[in-house]
Amino acid sequence: MIQPGDAIPDLPIALSDGLPARLSDYAGRWLVMYFYPKDHTPGCTTEAQDFRDLASGFEARGAAILGVSRDPVKSHQGFITKHRLPFPLVSDADEALCRAFDVIREKNLYGRRFMGIERSTFLIDPQQRVAEAWRKVKVPGHAQVVLDALTARPA
Repeated sequence: MIQPGDAIPDLPIALSDGLPARLSDYAGRWLVMYFYPKDHTPGCTTEAQDFRDLASGFEARGAAILGVSRDPVKSHQGFITKHRLPFPLVSDADEALCRAFDVIREKNLYGRRFMGIERSTFLIDPQQRVAEAWRKVKVPGHAQVVLDALTARPA
């Protein structure tokens, strides 16, 4: 399990704009990476909107934001357009990123058990190390907590 202080793996990522990228492309700046279960669902929409509404505060601190789910790029493109998200989303269809950050958990919905993403956020420093990790995230106020944690760190 990735913990604060750990280096992040340099994995390829599939961004919503369709361009290939790697996590190392974000080296040299802060990165907020939040994992969420599914596009177009109430909690995930609220979380994305909260990060959207605070995006200028993250940008002012030199931080990029990436939202990560198992949804395909096409779904992410619609989600970004519908909610005017100013940051890319990552399609982790093969769960490589989710597994590297250990966010896949057994979930229970109406008595049905399945494997899904546990809502989690990681604040990654410019040296590509985890500065802070939040697991089992509750959406209300969470984006502000992350921004506050970033703001409390030296620039």
